[in-house]
Amino acid sequence: MPRTVRDILNATPADPALVMGILNVTPDSFSDGGKYLDPQIAARQAQHMLDAGAAIIDIGAESTRPGSQPVSPNEQIKRIEQIVPAVLETGAVVSIDTTSAEVARCALKWGVQIVNDISAGRDDPEMLRLVASSGAVIVLMHMLGAPRTMQSNPQYSDVVSEVAGFLADRIEAARDAGIDAGNIIVDPGIGFGKTLEHNLALLANVDRLSELDIPILIGASRKRFIGALGGSERPEDRIGGTIAACLAARNGGATIFRVHDVSPIVEALKVCDALRSAK
Repeated sequence: MPRTVRDILNATPADPALVMGILNVTPDSFSDGGKYLDPQIAARQAQHMLDAGAAIIDIGAESTRPGSQPVSPNEQIKRIEQIVPAVLETGAVVSIDTTSAEVARCALKWGVQIVNDISAGRDDPEMLRLVASSGAVIVLMHMLGAPRTMQSNPQYSDVVSEVAGFLADRIEAARDAGIDAGNIIVDPGIGFGKTLEHNLALLANVDRLSELDIPILIGASRKRFIGALGGSERPEDRIGGTIAACLAARNGGATIFRVHDVSPIVEALKVCDALRSAK
């Protein structure tokens, strides 16, 4: 399993799939809010995910579930200031899930190597310049609107084309800010301003996003559209649907999968990759 950021970025669709384990340091995330607020518990969970095969641990201090409200940079920093160093002590490659350059600056100073920005650098004008100056990696995600409003009747004429066009524009903005193309990952933003049909269209057409020639991250884990299809009210009961979504995206060329349930996703992706190789 890759243990450095460069290994992760150099992975191609022909290489083994990579898993990013989710570690929410929030009281109100839709699936695991409040579970990992203690640094020791957070570090143990990070180690558990690493042992299960995660290549990256993604730490977030602000819930971005539909309808959520913003959390100030000061509060985010307060939530992560002990947890990020504790997780880094496990030897993990760590990403910080934030749209705030102030939060990202602290995390990068502590040793975080990836900034996972759901606004793709739009919320904070300092973000892209900060990432460029630090030499860190950035994840650019598509989102229609903001978390508190994004699920209020989202509409597209062609969701796949529009998301691909948006990501191409944000790649260009990142490069204009000085970020090397080799330090960029893109994410179509499953569940962020998308209906069930939009999410399905994106997952079924990941190959069209592969034309961007940038690593693709998919974050479909436990999301509401899976429950709508399978009838699972509780997010933790949506593992089977999460696996199906990841495998569909994997066959389309996605290389990184952001998930809560690392072990079953790693196993499913290994089987998928073996079947791809056999073919």
